[in-house]
Amino acid sequence: METAVGGRLSVSKTLSALNGVLTGKVGEGGRGSVWFKESSSRNLRSRDFLAPQAALRAVFRDGQVPDEIAENVLSLKCPGLPSIQSCQKVLTGMTVQLDRPVVFAEILESIPLYARPPQIVPGHSIVLNCVPLHGCKGLKALSLSHLRAILITDHLAGVLQAQGVDVHLVPALADEETQKFLHQLRIEWPVGFATSPKSEDILAMKDALRQCPHAVFTETDQEGVVCKLHLKEFLGKQQQKKESLEGYDLNLDVFLVTEEKLLHMAELQHAALQCAVSAPGRFYGIVHVVSHEEAFQQQQVDLLWRLVAPQAPPAPQKHLVCGPVRVPAAASPVTILQYFQLRHSQMYEASVLKYGDLSQDEAWTETISVLTSAAIRFEMLSTAHRNQILLDLEAPGISTKGTKSGTFVLYNCARLATLFETYEREAEQGVYPTFPLPSELNYSSLREEGEWLLLFNSILPFQEVLSQVIQLPISSSRIGITAGTEAVCKFLIQLSMDFSSYYNRVHILGEPRPHLFSQMFARLQLMRAVREVFHSALKTLHLPPLNQI
Repeated sequence: METAVGGRLSVSKTLSALNGVLTGKVGEGGRGSVWFKESSSRNLRSRDFLAPQAALRAVFRDGQVPDEIAENVLSLKCPGLPSIQSCQKVLTGMTVQLDRPVVFAEILESIPLYARPPQIVPGHSIVLNCVPLHGCKGLKALSLSHLRAILITDHLAGVLQAQGVDVHLVPALADEETQKFLHQLRIEWPVGFATSPKSEDILAMKDALRQCPHAVFTETDQEGVVCKLHLKEFLGKQQQKKESLEGYDLNLDVFLVTEEKLLHMAELQHAALQCAVSAPGRFYGIVHVVSHEEAFQQQQVDLLWRLVAPQAPPAPQKHLVCGPVRVPAAASPVTILQYFQLRHSQMYEASVLKYGDLSQDEAWTETISVLTSAAIRFEMLSTAHRNQILLDLEAPGISTKGTKSGTFVLYNCARLATLFETYEREAEQGVYPTFPLPSELNYSSLREEGEWLLLFNSILPFQEVLSQVIQLPISSSRIGITAGTEAVCKFLIQLSMDFSSYYNRVHILGEPRPHLFSQMFARLQLMRAVREVFHSALKTLHLPPLNQI
């Protein structure tokens, strides 16, 4: 994905520079990256980057690292590289420790540069096709696996839109019940028939089918069937032409083309052509987000499009397959409405236990709605999209005390909001002075272990986390792709755990004594950065930060 570092410090640039020091020193056994970033609090006490001894032995045949390597590391100067304080040879390999006060200053004086999503070169576009919503006949037709695919599509759209990509969501929804349900989950899906194909588009596809040598028109008892399509013949001919169609199911054979499938394909064609016209030369293609049980049928639609669309797909088609969602303890299938209602009632009951019945308070009703959406999104998105999800409907994951849930993340956002509200109120009353300029702060006072952990593991690498969710353009030759759709949820959970540990241990707003203000303001500036990263990450999940819970 093309992004500009633009003076921003970067983990990937740093690793590239450190590995570049070894250029020309690599022996025949050397392979891959030698350096890696540390992340555990224990290791960060003594180092920030490590080249393990085993990896160095693979680079230097005699296992001895020349003295000039450390000297070259210390003299490194390149874009994106933080200031290095030391580079040492130790028993475990080679270590690098950054000049932490300098790095704190560089990042915390330029918070927007690190907290906002990385921007791709503007003008690119993509079609995200959420397969379960095609021909949707209401909520009863949607399973938990379908809900997972919908949430993944919505999150991908959020990540890409935040990075400046023009995202076209397909299909447009006509079913009002489904629209209202998705709105409760804070999913704003296109509605109506604005992107629907015209009748002449369908007729043109039928004409193309009549010209297709792999299509057979015969009488059938099945309603809505247009013809039979022999896909195995088509795939065989493509292989003879040595055209790459890698990844298609070997069992693809006879496909019954229906009116519904033609509508599906025509809507895709309409959206794709719109993208190609609006962004000539900058159209990334079509990503079909599909649940595992419909992956085979979507490959059939893919090949149908390749065969008979009036114009060939203007960009590659890729398939992102989502694993199943199961509820092992359930005696009968759990509908998505039952699932939502259960999580909502659990959230409400937990709130009543803590605060009493606030059901008449509109603001609190909205808070319960946001917390319910967060709980569901984190349950569905924290697992890699290809893996199966086993839901425990009675799990206490909705509690703010648990550390693996969306409610825990929003709880920590609320703690940050309360922190700044308290400071602003006290500053208005003259208890604390006004906030100095970021360039006037003393960042050398940030010496707590948890402070470096928050900066180095969350604020510094945040943009790279977002960039790794989905890489554009998609370079894989296979039709199936993977995306890091779990990355943002996992990032937010880890950030929440690190922040909560620090917040519980450190009193940020100290006593109003002048000699304590220097450290207090440096810590508040760090918390500003943490808050902005929280907000940017939550925006890609279409979740608003809460001011109180």
